[in-house]
Amino acid sequence: MPVLSERMSKLGTEAAFQVLARASELQRAGHDIVNLCIGQPDFQTPEHIVEAGRKALADGHHGYTVANGILPLREAVVADLHRRHGVSLSPAQVLVVPGGKVTMFFAIMMFGEEGTEIVYPNPGFPIYESVIRFSGATPVPMRLHESNGFSFDADEVLALITPRTRLLILNSPANPTGGVVPKAELDRLVAGLERHPHVAVLSDEIYGEMIYEGTHTSLTTYPQLADRLILLDGWSKTYAMTGWRLGYGVWPQDLAVHAERLAINCHSCVNAAAQYAGIAALTGPREPARQMVAAFAERRSSIIPALDALPGVRCVLPGGAFYAFPNISGTGLDSRTLQSRLMEEAGVATLSGTSFGAFGEGYLRLSYAASLPMLSEAVRRIGAFLEQATPASRAAAGVTA
Repeated sequence: MPVLSERMSKLGTEAAFQVLARASELQRAGHDIVNLCIGQPDFQTPEHIVEAGRKALADGHHGYTVANGILPLREAVVADLHRRHGVSLSPAQVLVVPGGKVTMFFAIMMFGEEGTEIVYPNPGFPIYESVIRFSGATPVPMRLHESNGFSFDADEVLALITPRTRLLILNSPANPTGGVVPKAELDRLVAGLERHPHVAVLSDEIYGEMIYEGTHTSLTTYPQLADRLILLDGWSKTYAMTGWRLGYGVWPQDLAVHAERLAINCHSCVNAAAQYAGIAALTGPREPARQMVAAFAERRSSIIPALDALPGVRCVLPGGAFYAFPNISGTGLDSRTLQSRLMEEAGVATLSGTSFGAFGEGYLRLSYAASLPMLSEAVRRIGAFLEQATPASRAAAGVTA
C-alpha cells in the first residue's frame, strides 16, 4: 500500500457532510428525516443569475480565464464592497476562487508552518482548525462566549498572541453560532493589534449580508489593517449559490501575488460561466437577497423561542447567519450522543457542537435554512424525544431506571 505523508493524519473533515450522508442513507431506507444539518440556503439561485450563466455558455465562454478572475468580475467585487462598506479597493487585490474555503486554505498555508501559531474561533468553522494542523502550525483556540451572544472578548484574544503568532482568524457573523461581534469590540481588538504588527488577519465575512439588527461592521473599514488584512467573502450564502463554487479573497497588494501563485498551482482559474453569473449577482437586483434574509429572520423568530422552551435547553438569539446554537447541557446528554440519537430515534439531523471544536461541547447546531413547517416539526420531534429519553426529563418525572 502506498505510504501517505504524516501530515495527512492531521487533516480533519467537515462533519456536516458526514451527517448529511447518514441522513440521506436513512431517507433511502424509507425513514422520514427533517434535515437541519447542512449550511446552505433552501432557496434557488435567482433566475437573472442563472440566465447570466446560461448566456455565458451560449456566448462561448468555455475556456480558461486569467487566474485571479475576469476583470469585470473583480471590478464588480470592488464596487460592491464600496457600496456596502464605503471602502476603496483595487481589482488587483481580488482573487476569485472556487468557494470560500480556498481563501482560508491559501491564507493558512501561506502563514502556517512548524513553530508558528494561528489563533482561530472556537466553536468555529471546523476547516480552520483542520487546515491549521495540516499546515504544521499550532492551533490556538479563541473562545466564543454564550454569555455575550457568542462574541469574543478583545482582551482575551489579544492575550493569546505571542511572538510565534502568524495569523488571527475572525468570523462575524459566525458559523456555527450566528454570533455577531459588536463594533466596539472590534474597535478594541484593532487598537490592540497595533502592538502586534507581525500578525496577519483573516476576516471571514461570508455571512456579512445576513444580519438581523443593525449593520455589519467589516474589518475592511479599518485602514490600520490594510497591509495585513485578508477578506474572505463570496456568493454562496447571499445569493444561494453554494453549488456554483464561487468565492473571493481581497488581499493586501504585497500578498496578492503570492495568493495568485497558489491559485495557479491549485486550480488554474474558476469556471468561466460561473464568473459571469457572479457579475450578474453583484450588479443585478438586490430584492431576491433581501427576501431571503427576511425569510430567515421570520424563521429565527419562530425557532429560537421554541428551542428555548424545550426541557434542558436554552438558546440565545443569533445576530446573523442562519444557525441556532442551543445549549443542551441541561438534558444530561453530551453533544455527540444527542446528535446521534436525534437522528436515529427522532428523525432530526443536527450537528454536535463538538463538530466545531472542543468548546462546542454542550451545544447543537441547527440550520434554520428550512421551511417554517419543517422547523416546527423538527422542534416537535426534539421535544418529544427529550421528554421521554433524556436523564434530565426522567429525573424530573421521578423515574430512576
